[in-house]
Amino acid sequence: MNDSLLQTNEQILKSFYEIVRTGRHPERAELFMAKEVKAHQINSENMVTIIRSPQNYADHIREMKDSWGNFKIEIEELITQNQKVYVRWKQIGIHIGEYEGYQPTNKEVVELGSAIYRLENQKIVEYWIQVDRLGIIEQLKKNQEAD
Repeated sequence: MNDSLLQTNEQILKSFYEIVRTGRHPERAELFMAKEVKAHQINSENMVTIIRSPQNYADHIREMKDSWGNFKIEIEELITQNQKVYVRWKQIGIHIGEYEGYQPTNKEVVELGSAIYRLENQKIVEYWIQVDRLGIIEQLKKNQEAD
């Protein structure tokens, strides 16, 4: 590959967030992800690792849009160290679809999360993700009580 076409891991992750993770073009996940990506979901009560394909990830983003509409995501911190890139974000959406048994409230919900991505040959091959799920549930409860 021509050196002028090489991007840093940080640039790749910024583009991934701008293009795919925002929900603008989830179908472009294959530009950023290996054919199989180990996705470690770090939940205190049930840590799991699943294998995601770019298509599976695109479907996951579409499901998020079904729940949160055309959400906005802001990268609040991005740190690069060798093959790994840490991203902390704030996502703001409107609860328009069922989520974890909660019916739509049409009110704003904020998600705070972070992930560490490992890249090889300019592709995401593995990531560890943590999302404040309890914070989301607390917002949904509060929003339902307000109705």
